[in-house]
This record gives sequence, C-alpha cells and structure tokens, in this order.
Amino acid sequence: MNPNQVFSAVSSIAALQWLMLIALPNWKVTRWLIDYAAVPLLLSVIYCIYIAGFFNIPGGGFNSIGQVRALFSNDNLLLAGWVHYLAFDLMMGFSIIKSAQTKAVSHWLVIPCLALTFMFGPCGFLLYQIIQKTKTSK
Repeated sequence: MNPNQVFSAVSSIAALQWLMLIALPNWKVTRWLIDYAAVPLLLSVIYCIYIAGFFNIPGGGFNSIGQVRALFSNDNLLLAGWVHYLAFDLMMGFSIIKSAQTKAVSHWLVIPCLALTFMFGPCGFLLYQIIQKTKTSK
C-alpha cells in the first residue's frame, strides 16, 4: 500500500474507534478494544514500520525544527508522525474514559472532552482534567 492508502486506512480505523468511545463506551466490543488497546497496538506496529525510514533522511533529526521539517518532508515519515498522533490521542481517550467511569463523571460531560482529544489531543485532556477536578472536589 502506498502512504495515501495507509493514511486513509489508519484514519478510518481511528475514527471508528473514536466513534465507539463517544457513542458506545460500555459496549462489550468497545470495552474489549479499550482493555486490550487493540487499535493503538495496531497503529504502533504501523508506526514502527514507517519510522524505520527515519534513518535514511539527510538532515533529518530531532535537534531543531529544521531537522524535524526535513523528516516530515518525506511522505512515509509524515505518515509515521500522523500514526503517532492517532495512537497517542486514542490512548489518551482510553485514559479519559477509564477515569470518568471510575470517578462517575457523566458521559455527557466526557463527550466534548473526547471530541476535543480526537481533534486537538492536549486540549481535550485539559478540558477533562478541569471537569473531573471540578466534579470530584465537591
């Protein structure tokens, strides 16, 4: 598969998992996927395959923004970066769901946090932290 096809596939898989987190958080399939981190594990395998190309990019690295830009000028490494975001944001979504269920935070309050985490990872995490601290400090 070329990078465009892999991009479409991983984006669709991640979007489906997010939809399940938002709409069906207690469904046995969703619970299984969360408990076994199945989608993030799949994304991690794909990431490892694509990040191997990092070693072949002249001027690429992590010591400056220019080196990172050089890495992302390669479609395979840009895809690896995207998959990295998808996997970590999903793991954060799993953490939010687990925490909210443990602390009895209403799923209606969690939905905006999940949507925000899906689109802008750290912003959703921040919103959830504010909500759960407010709800549990009463």
